[in-house]
Amino acid sequence: MSQIIDRRLNPKHKSAVNRQRFLKRFRRQIRKAVSDAVDGRSITDTESGERVNIPAKDLSEPEFRHGPGGRREIIHPGNKEFVTGDRVPRPQGGSGRGNKASNQGEGQDDFVFELSRDEFLEFFFEDLELPDLVKTRLAQVVSTKSVPAGFSKDGIPPNLHVVRSLKEAHARRIALTAGKRRRLRRLEAELEALLAQEAGPDPSAVEALEKEIARLKRHIGAVPFIDTLDLRYRNRIQVPRPTTQAVMFCLMDVSGSMDQFKKSLAKRFFILLYLFLSRNYERTDVVFIRHHTIAKEVDEEEFFYSRETGGTVVSSALVMLRDIIRERYPVQDWNLYAAQASDGDNWPEDSGNCGRLLEEEILPCLQYFAYIEIDNEYPLGLWQEYEKVAERWPNFAMRAIDEPSEIYPVFRELFRKRGVEG
Repeated sequence: MSQIIDRRLNPKHKSAVNRQRFLKRFRRQIRKAVSDAVDGRSITDTESGERVNIPAKDLSEPEFRHGPGGRREIIHPGNKEFVTGDRVPRPQGGSGRGNKASNQGEGQDDFVFELSRDEFLEFFFEDLELPDLVKTRLAQVVSTKSVPAGFSKDGIPPNLHVVRSLKEAHARRIALTAGKRRRLRRLEAELEALLAQEAGPDPSAVEALEKEIARLKRHIGAVPFIDTLDLRYRNRIQVPRPTTQAVMFCLMDVSGSMDQFKKSLAKRFFILLYLFLSRNYERTDVVFIRHHTIAKEVDEEEFFYSRETGGTVVSSALVMLRDIIRERYPVQDWNLYAAQASDGDNWPEDSGNCGRLLEEEILPCLQYFAYIEIDNEYPLGLWQEYEKVAERWPNFAMRAIDEPSEIYPVFRELFRKRGVEG
């Protein structure tokens, strides 16, 4: 008995509907595969999709079978094991895995499915509501700058371009008098030749040539040296500034109390924030700042995996954030975001400095500042100080994360709160 299964490729998206049905059917397995893929990806690695393995036991595909056709009446011999309605168990076989040979059984390998980049991000952001307030702000931030745009025939005297205007006047005079000048040169040559004749020139011919030459010189002289049509003014137009650029500052506490598990939670949160920015901006810079008693700007590898540790002075990271903004990211040109992850353990005398830095020098420059406190079983001084800041600044939000399963809900809640308040 033959079985027909359509496993053809998807030329020109002719099977797009079937693909969407497949994604809907195996959403649970695909969502889990996407979630597992986060740990093995770089924070900036969003240009590729993901390979998803679906166990063979979860697959059930429609089959076409060749039946006998027509109507038949047949009597089958009885048996001792089955009665009408019983299901015959499938023969035991291998699963297509393992490293030992066998002389019996059959099975199928797991089905490998390739997610596109857009599909991967769709599952990655599933159940996340991006902040309406932030999206509105991103869409409405429009700034322009004046740039040269050639020359215009209209303008004000201060914008008059003298050299360009003289060139236009010279070109006009040449265009209007070129034919007359050619004829004038020809007539002057004829007159000179006529006067040079040995037998003496014909007075009437000389007089006619002189009259024509005088007439041509009057016409050429009547052309104005410069005319209002020749004036050219510097033209400047207003063009939008490249506001589709953003920078995300990732601040993480790497003191002795931040173990690898806490850093992993922080990385997942930073990935969500980075993907949000990369889908809304043409250019997104990421600045990594790690700190214990001192702060340091580092690359991604050192940010997450460096073994350096020490005490905790959170204000050192905030000071570096402020200085980098002043040096490299003008507020009028960049959309500024910051995300800070810490377990809240800070030098007691430093928490007040953090609140002052945020309110006086940092938050007025930022679109949004998100603070997540990891393993927040007993809120300490930093959390208490940040609570005061959150009451006065709508672009500051804070939440606690204890388990990986809380990252997505916390991210959604952070941005949803701002949308509701806006």
